[in-house]
Amino acid sequence: MIHLEEAAMWMLRWLFLGSAAMLAITSATAQTYDPSYPVCLQRWEWGGSTYFECAYTSWDQCRATTIGLAAMCVENPYWQGPQPRRSAGRIRSSTPY
Repeated sequence: MIHLEEAAMWMLRWLFLGSAAMLAITSATAQTYDPSYPVCLQRWEWGGSTYFECAYTSWDQCRATTIGLAAMCVENPYWQGPQPRRSAGRIRSSTPY
């Protein structure tokens, strides 16, 4: 009977370890850039990982955020600039005459 209990405890221990390992392994998510903002903050974290946070409308706004961080501001490669407004089927320029 003792051998059966030891085997059960051994199996239970490996079951918990295997479950923890499977939960720790997650699928990687793709980095996305928000095309609504022209400036992104590139930030480095401990261990060598980096991520981009595209939520800044100006370089000064982004630079103010980088103070004290391992980060720098970069241009958003997916920002398309101001879009022309449509009015009654015609395309209107955002610049005056």
